[in-house]
Amino acid sequence: MQNRRNALKNTAFLKDSKNKSEFIILACMQDKCGYIEGSTDMRTSEIIRRTNETDIALTLSLDGGDIGISTGIGFFDHMLNSFAVHSGFGLTVKAIGDITVDGHHTVEDVGIVLGRAFNEAIGDKAGIKRFSSCFLPMDETLAFAAVDISGRPFLKYDAQMNWQMIGDYDASLTEEFFRALATNAGITMHVKLEYGKNTHHCVEAIYKAVAHAMRLACKQTGGEILSTKGVL
Repeated sequence: MQNRRNALKNTAFLKDSKNKSEFIILACMQDKCGYIEGSTDMRTSEIIRRTNETDIALTLSLDGGDIGISTGIGFFDHMLNSFAVHSGFGLTVKAIGDITVDGHHTVEDVGIVLGRAFNEAIGDKAGIKRFSSCFLPMDETLAFAAVDISGRPFLKYDAQMNWQMIGDYDASLTEEFFRALATNAGITMHVKLEYGKNTHHCVEAIYKAVAHAMRLACKQTGGEILSTKGVL
């Protein structure tokens, strides 16, 4: 917890819900941190992960909140921001990686941390819709995503694109990101690029399609866990 507080130094977060009164205030000034938590049933997570290749601090709220992204890879920042907006998630990411080598470690490791945060925030999966899918058009491009918040990690990814680099982002890392996300979140995920010419449009449509599918699958419908086994 102390590491998390230090990584989020000089930040504050306030969240109100229409359905219930709940808030988190996290305020850090220099070496002193104050943490006040209201409702304990908020679907949130804070994770820090440090390796020899990347240093990542991430916060996630499945029911909305602040969005702030900084990874050192401009187009990836754009994709994560789009993912947060279209999923309805509150998401902050501060990542420092060995991008002088390339972006692979940063993109994949952010996927790992986001997946772990999602798995923590979603809890026992009681009362969620669980399944969802989305066809998402972007100009000449059409992408499809389907997810099952099943506890059984799997990615089927089928996307052929015309060129590899979008600025400093390698489009082939899109698959690596979603594999890391699905594996660590415990999600069964299918992604297919139906067609498209502009690689920027293709990648962005994929991120947005997954975001919308996850948004609907996370929706709280009430009731028990949606499984004949009784657990997920």
